[in-house]
Amino acid sequence: MHFDILGEVGEIETIATGRGIRDRDRLQKRYGDGNWRKMKGVALIRLRSGRVRKAEIHWYEAHGIGKKEIKRKRYLD
Repeated sequence: MHFDILGEVGEIETIATGRGIRDRDRLQKRYGDGNWRKMKGVALIRLRSGRVRKAEIHWYEAHGIGKKEIKRKRYLD
């Protein structure tokens, strides 16, 4: 992740759960067993250059483990 999330993430949606996540086995090996979900949302992010942009971000999360592998998918501004 080469950016910082500023404030709250909005418009949060679940993209996939359980067997619908292609990387589920890898996530369980790396972070542990959990009810993994792939999520998306919209947030303001600060890039390395210092520029602030609105972007769609995706991440994986599981109860008790938290958000992992947050990535920017596209800019919305």
